[in-house]
Amino acid sequence: MQRYLLLYPEYAGELIDLSRELSREARDDAAPLSGVDQALIDTAWSQHAAASPAAAADPFAALTVDDWRAVARGLDVPRQVVTALRERRVSLVSIPRRFLQRFAEAARSSVAQLEASWGPGQLAGARSYKADSKPTAGEQVSLEQVLIDAGVPAEKRAQLLAETD
Repeated sequence: MQRYLLLYPEYAGELIDLSRELSREARDDAAPLSGVDQALIDTAWSQHAAASPAAAADPFAALTVDDWRAVARGLDVPRQVVTALRERRVSLVSIPRRFLQRFAEAARSSVAQLEASWGPGQLAGARSYKADSKPTAGEQVSLEQVLIDAGVPAEKRAQLLAETD
């Protein structure tokens, strides 16, 4: 060990770890767990499960394609706007409260449920394309940008983005 440490001082930490690993006695413990051990494991697992935060339920999970078409008609926006909202590609803070309330009603949800489930963009599971690399969720954009990209006229955009009727 000393010889290797003198020859390769830059690997001192790794060599010490290796020597400790090699000097440990190998155990082949195939005996079943005792009742006490199993109870300790179960208790620890229960505590872990209780401490981990529950994921917010997806308020859009039960909606069908026809439902999404109805949402687009109800909001009077192109379907690509609704798709961007569904995939959470729109920054939540850029959505006016009135529009968010209308969207929640059309999607048979509440504003609180939408806010709780809104996070960084999520990739749609139904979309799969051949790619050279793993797909990633894009950066969130403002609702106004999504409306511009969808070709919504300026006066209609102003109406949709207004905070009051």
